[in-house]
Amino acid sequence: MGKGKKLVALVIALAMVATMAVGCSGSDDADTTDGGSDAVVIKLGIGAPLTQGAVALGQGIENGAMLAIDDFNAKDLGVEVKPFVVDDQGDPKTGVNVANQLTSDPDVIGVVGHLNSGVSIPAAAVYNEGGIVQVSPASTNPQLTLQGFDNVFRTCTIDPVQGAFAADAAFNTLGLPTAFVVDDSTPYGEGLVDEFVKAFEAAGGTVAGREKTSDKDTDFTALATKINAAAPAAVYYGGVYNAGALFAKQLREGGSDAAFFSGDGVYAQDFIDLAGAANAEGMYCTSVGLPLDQQPQGADFQAKFDAAYPGEGIQAYDTYSYDAALVILSAVEVAIDEVGAENLTSAEGKAAIIAAVAATDIEGVTGAISFDENGDTNNKAITLYVVKDGAWAPN
Repeated sequence: MGKGKKLVALVIALAMVATMAVGCSGSDDADTTDGGSDAVVIKLGIGAPLTQGAVALGQGIENGAMLAIDDFNAKDLGVEVKPFVVDDQGDPKTGVNVANQLTSDPDVIGVVGHLNSGVSIPAAAVYNEGGIVQVSPASTNPQLTLQGFDNVFRTCTIDPVQGAFAADAAFNTLGLPTAFVVDDSTPYGEGLVDEFVKAFEAAGGTVAGREKTSDKDTDFTALATKINAAAPAAVYYGGVYNAGALFAKQLREGGSDAAFFSGDGVYAQDFIDLAGAANAEGMYCTSVGLPLDQQPQGADFQAKFDAAYPGEGIQAYDTYSYDAALVILSAVEVAIDEVGAENLTSAEGKAAIIAAVAATDIEGVTGAISFDENGDTNNKAITLYVVKDGAWAPN
């Protein structure tokens, strides 16, 4: 072969190698092979907003689940769990697409996800059809577990608990008699506000008005003017921090001194940073569970997190994501005994994992974990937070 032909052949060979390398890369961070060990390889899906929406909370969900995977793999049970991370962008349509991506991989035995109720609810139907378990660490809308599926669970509590808690705090604890309510038109935001209104009015409070926005809105000046005219004692917002912070900022800059309340969707340092510390000072939110230092294994989680993610902060759902993954991986251990490690990715194995999750009775980072007949956690803890000196603090 002449020099010219040899050069062409070399270029073609290099191109083929490059193509193969690209084809083998993917969002599951690994091939289905196990690098030569005898371990059976399975995958745990992790679905959250990672590039759009409440990204800080989504990245926290990924971090928490990854720590649980590391702890499981350290047990050396002859089964290696690899993460399959998907970016749902906080969008229902994208959420369904990535759910189909996860269920199309036969090695995926369960999913930790999603953050947004509006994503988790339609994705749940995909996971049900695919026969794999879904455990959300953050979706609080009751509808998620009222769809008649036996494979859907959550480690966070639900909006009727959170909304009622916030209404009691606003009316009875802080003595705020009137509230103007705003939701972001998502299942999460609408549901949370509905529950707040129901409990607030039942307690004797008056709703001065209600408006709907979008979770992608950025200009709230007209709404702020309308709220100022109503002069409520409190403003209650149902939504997540990326839009909620801009609303809170423009509300304050528009002259409102009403007490600002919201739910767990704004419990992030990013809310304070986006709204501005001076604007956010004294604002309230509720969040699921207890503060980290009051969670039974909070100190251990903090040490583990700091070692794995130095310089990063723990977000609202990191421990709930860890526990969601823990629930699934503990069920994998049960299924290993029942059907054998080699059968975990079969229909029989995945059904055994679902059944074991339903029967969960373990201690997690956040406390005791068990589920009711709908798949909702029996841990109903809620905490009220207030912005103090530029950070969220238990009230």
